[in-house]
Amino acid sequence: MNVSTAPVAAGLTGAFLGAAPDDLAGEFRTLVDALWDAGEAKAGALAAVPDLVSALAEADPGRKGHLAVLLGLLAETEYPDPDGPLTRAVRGHLGTYLELLGTPGGGTPLTLALLYLLAHFPGDRNRILAAASAREPEPEDLSRLDRALATLDLDAPDLGRVWPSPSAWTLNEDERAFDQGWIKELTPEQLTANWENDTRTVLGCTGARAYWAVCNGDPRNLPTAPVPERREVTAPVADATLFAPHLDALRCPSCKSPLASHDGTARCGTCRARYPVAGGILDLTATAAEGDGDAAADFLEKLSRVPSMGLFYEAVARPAFLRVSGSDWGGEVTPADEDRYIAEHVRPVDGPVLDLGAGAGRWTAVIADTVGAERLIALDSALPMLNVLRGRLPEVPSVLASAAELPFHDAALGAVVCWNALQAFYADAGAAIAEVGRVLRPGGTFTLMTFRRSDDPVYRYFQSAHRFPQHQGGLQLFDRDDLKRWLADAGLTVREESGPGTFVFLTAVREH
Repeated sequence: MNVSTAPVAAGLTGAFLGAAPDDLAGEFRTLVDALWDAGEAKAGALAAVPDLVSALAEADPGRKGHLAVLLGLLAETEYPDPDGPLTRAVRGHLGTYLELLGTPGGGTPLTLALLYLLAHFPGDRNRILAAASAREPEPEDLSRLDRALATLDLDAPDLGRVWPSPSAWTLNEDERAFDQGWIKELTPEQLTANWENDTRTVLGCTGARAYWAVCNGDPRNLPTAPVPERREVTAPVADATLFAPHLDALRCPSCKSPLASHDGTARCGTCRARYPVAGGILDLTATAAEGDGDAAADFLEKLSRVPSMGLFYEAVARPAFLRVSGSDWGGEVTPADEDRYIAEHVRPVDGPVLDLGAGAGRWTAVIADTVGAERLIALDSALPMLNVLRGRLPEVPSVLASAAELPFHDAALGAVVCWNALQAFYADAGAAIAEVGRVLRPGGTFTLMTFRRSDDPVYRYFQSAHRFPQHQGGLQLFDRDDLKRWLADAGLTVREESGPGTFVFLTAVREH
């Protein structure tokens, strides 16, 4: 910051400290915009650090948390470098942060904000963890801090099990072996990239929780939900019987021709492609060679070897994902609210009903209760998810396929539901909605729940900081205008739209 800009930043900090309660958010936004933008520090940030720290020390408790979050954002602009000039400047006041952390009466929002700030200084790991432990934070918060302050050991890397917090994971021997199997295949460069993605995810969750708290008050903690044990695959059901009611709606992904059941597979009469069926799951992602009698057995072997990610997702990851993506740390949207929306808005015409991106089946069960399990088909691109779904809903046939090319004939389905799934295939969302418009019959409903980008640039940054398998470059969420344009282009008319925070609940109808 040069001489002319230094007083500007100091003045903005002073304006934030003196702002009336109703003006606090606006003044903080102005201060942030002057020093930081979407993960990048602006020219005045380095010289502004002393003023920010002084303000942090003198501010009332209701404003300290904002400043701690801002200092953490500035330090994070240089990640993964722990010794950049801006990080050094922020870290130089570590004693002030630790003193505030140990001062009684600060409240949960300030504690969470300080934990986010302190998570950027791995060189002071032991000192920070000792001070944080004395505050007796929630186990999830302490485990995220512990992971953020850790450094990568290339000889014994621990990757992948950080979301929503390391403390959420309890692995059995098979799962540990599975982890080590894929980790040992990585190069040092790949190990480093995965480690940094994990760290960014931890910082994103820590920051989102802290920032929501300083803006809204104490977050509501989720009940403890340990990872369930891995579930073995049972003998396959009568697959031909299970899929028989829906064969008229299904089509071959290769040539778009009808499919028929034949010798434990689904077979295309035109191009002769054969698709394996096992455990009530039809795999349309790869064909089985003609005469390959072991196709179903091989597919069952795949099912038996997948890790318990589907179970973990259902019990732990999904509720946490709603909090980050939906800005729902206060628990405003409950599972009962979601159930009610589905029951009230899914209105199928004749034809099967598709659960698109069905995942592990929690909301497939709600759809089944609403329209009848005999009408329902579940579709997902993740085999572990469908494996769990089939265990809980043996009466619902499942299809392993892509949302961007739905394996159904034109105007074949009576309704489509896509619940908390559209963002999982963000790059194909427009294509998926176009496919929904193609396969729906006139009058059929398309009901979805997804998330939009936050209007607040700080919270939007924390949303996008999360690295998930489908979002290695950071979680991508939607703009409302994009969703509405895709729906209109698909011939779908929006009948209802709602949702608190950054939730999007929406029902559209295929008019013609």
